[in-house]
Amino acid sequence: MELKKINETVCVSGQISAADCARLKEAGFVTIVNNRPDGEVADQPAGAEIEAAAKAVGLRYHFVPMGREGVTREMIEATRAALTEGDGKILCYCRTGTRSTTLWALSQAGALPADDIIAAAASAGYDLTHLGAHLTGDTD
Repeated sequence: MELKKINETVCVSGQISAADCARLKEAGFVTIVNNRPDGEVADQPAGAEIEAAAKAVGLRYHFVPMGREGVTREMIEATRAALTEGDGKILCYCRTGTRSTTLWALSQAGALPADDIIAAAASAGYDLTHLGAHLTGDTD
């Protein structure tokens, strides 16, 4: 599991395993946000498996899948809610971290300057310059 730091609170990663949940808890994480739809590949752990492992060690778990249909207003709102529900570090994951970074960025539109959002994503290795117009607060 390779964690990529977006800011002091949020990290993103590729797919995690149930065993990673205990390590995340030990590292100070309080919430996991799963942005990967179930069944993308045959050997992918089911979201319910990750959820059970997360809850077993006292982590909050949110399922906000982003598939081929793309981003919706509901996904952005669910991400924003998950990121603001409590104090502590949050891990958002998908297959590579790109969808998680995209949803984080869109959830911050209007709250942070677009340039700051793009720079935070870039510091984690994600180029979101193509989202610039959507990061000004109007994501419709």
